[in-house]
Amino acid sequence: MKTDTVIRQEGMEILSQHLGLVEAERFIMLIQKEAFDYTQWQETLFDNMSVEELSKKAAEYRKNNPGPQG
Repeated sequence: MKTDTVIRQEGMEILSQHLGLVEAERFIMLIQKEAFDYTQWQETLFDNMSVEELSKKAAEYRKNNPGPQG
């Protein structure tokens, strides 16, 4: 299991790569300002999506975003 520090570092790297440093920091500030319930958000995130559709989207994302291992 990764430490909290490693998760924070990796999360910031990912956000910075996809949003840029300024937008990544804005994103973090937005989350800190809002009363955001991550668990509730996760419960409704894929409500209207079938397992097949979710799987297809995940495979498509992985194909287009291979990550550091290639």
